[in-house]
Amino acid sequence: MNGASREALASARERLDALTDNTSVDATKLAGELAAVTALLDREVSLRRVVTDPAQSGEAKAELAARLLGGQVGGETLDLVSGMVRSRWSQSRDLVDSLEELAATADLTAAQQAGALDNVEDEIFRFGRIVSSSTELRSALTDRAATASAKSGLLRSLLGGKANAVTERLVVRLVTQPRGRSLESGLESLSKLAAERRDRMVATVTSAVPLSDVQKARLGAVLAKLYGRQMHLNLDVDPEVLGGISVRVGDEVIDGTIADRLAEASRRMAG
Repeated sequence: MNGASREALASARERLDALTDNTSVDATKLAGELAAVTALLDREVSLRRVVTDPAQSGEAKAELAARLLGGQVGGETLDLVSGMVRSRWSQSRDLVDSLEELAATADLTAAQQAGALDNVEDEIFRFGRIVSSSTELRSALTDRAATASAKSGLLRSLLGGKANAVTERLVVRLVTQPRGRSLESGLESLSKLAAERRDRMVATVTSAVPLSDVQKARLGAVLAKLYGRQMHLNLDVDPEVLGGISVRVGDEVIDGTIADRLAEASRRMAG
């Protein structure tokens, strides 16, 4: 996001944090209502344009939101949405993207309050690995001809009773309401949001064999010092790396695998 939208989202994040810091606010209920508003504005393009129209006053847009949502959502959700439509947005879609992010953040906050955020982070990562290793499952979850109820039923059969309820809700929403994203990018975004709840960055670590607890602790400390932030490690094992490790943080890859060094040697010999 750029300019006005980035500032509007930053303000909305602060308001959400202030709301969820209050233990009397039900973060799970807030997440569900924000997700419902996201779906509404994603579906109703003309409404989305009206509530982001810079020619309309912020108060008029907030009053419209109150008329539409009053009685349908709780006061906390209505206050949050009203504040967002009062803000200026560079593009109308940015409002919907931001609402979707806040819905996911509220769910992750509920997990954090329950002491389950680490589990949710790990479950999202493991689910992503399962999807990437199963062409049949990925096809079923991304099939445009399949109904949302069929996809959610499949996910609940896979995750129900095995994963945290927050993980299940987040993945079901992502799969049934992809909004033009790939499944992989959506899962990666959820993983990053989960890490941000603790002001942590996510490092995806691939090694030929599982790392010991000492190795994990040492690697985490090195990466935290390198990036200046606490680091959450998503660990993956791939025998094809032939020893060493490969670390990806965002778009940056730190590759120390034997396979990478052999490939580099081959390139030099060919050159």
